[in-house]
Amino acid sequence: MLENLSGKDLKSQFKENKTLRLITFAVTGIVVVTLGYFAYKTFIWGPANEKSKDAYWAGLNYASKDSTDQAIDELSRVVKEYDGKQGGENAQFVLARMYMNKKEYAKALKELEGVDVSDTYLSVYTLGLQGDCNSELGKYKEAKDLYIAAADLNDNEKTSPDFLFKAALCAEELNDNEGALELYTRIKENYLMFSNQRTINKYIARVKNKPKK
Repeated sequence: MLENLSGKDLKSQFKENKTLRLITFAVTGIVVVTLGYFAYKTFIWGPANEKSKDAYWAGLNYASKDSTDQAIDELSRVVKEYDGKQGGENAQFVLARMYMNKKEYAKALKELEGVDVSDTYLSVYTLGLQGDCNSELGKYKEAKDLYIAAADLNDNEKTSPDFLFKAALCAEELNDNEGALELYTRIKENYLMFSNQRTINKYIARVKNKPKK
């Protein structure tokens, strides 16, 4: 129908038809926002993201030398400056580890909860370390759930049984012996090497022999 209208007719319909005006403005707005987003990603976010990848190396160097306080100062600056960029997120992860070294688990947990990375390895350990912080703070239910989430995020022979084992220990702290038994059994049935190293049968026997409440 529109193809049969002249330019004058279209202008007239645009002025008289409120719905048509709203749709036109909405579509125009979407186009502007989309173009703005791509321009931002290409000309602003992209270069800043690349720069951020180098920004946290100084803090990482302090961390590797056990200069914890200097690492915290440097990494805090990078996190603030490059929040949302790859280097900023990596810096925040390392910053959390530095707080954990100082046994400042609440601060570490706050940083870890703000980490947003695409790397699967870091994502797994971000969840796992959140579990560690909650465990140290005596929040065993939260810790258990985070350990299980970390184990399930990327099922493998190294990290999964380790986090499931920690989850089982938390279940025991909660007097959830059935839950602990289920987790220990899962380790025994699916992660033979870890099971043998940890003599997992010993833990299975322990929870089985605990009095039921």
